Amino acid sequence: MKRLWGKGLIALLIKSAGVTAVVAAASAISINAQAATMSNALVQNYAAAMKSAANSQNSNQVARLVSDDALISMSRKGKTTSLDKDAYLQLLQRSWRDTSNYRYDITVDNIVITGDQAKANVTTNESWVKDGQKVSFVTSSRVTLTLSTGNAVLLRAVSQVTIN
Repeated sequence: MKRLWGKGLIALLIKSAGVTAVVAAASAISINAQAATMSNALVQNYAAAMKSAANSQNSNQVARLVSDDALISMSRKGKTTSLDKDAYLQLLQRSWRDTSNYRYDITVDNIVITGDQAKANVTTNESWVKDGQKVSFVTSSRVTLTLSTGNAVLLRAVSQVTIN
């Protein structure tokens, strides 16, 4: 009888611990869900991180700032190209490899936040030297950022590129 009671007590403790763990996990999920809201600060953090990653030519860091589902549409002189994340990263790496003195700056304004996404106007200024010639790009974009692991990442961009 003592053995059964002992086993029953252990089973009850395990079940209670299981319920406690579930309640604790649910509370943590609830807290994280409340914390998982896009903010102006997250958008500005994204811009600062992208500037740092681009200027250090760190494609792994850039990759963390771009959603796996990203779609980037770039237009210049009436021609449009759409890039997924991999194509975008390859374009960056090729540009970095074939140039010197690469510089990147980014500004963000007109931020509109809805839940876990933000839409914003983004202007990037990029410059580099290729074959002894200085090249400058200005890209004006309307972007959508989304939350991923508590940080803003690029989901969509519709961009107009100007070469100076």
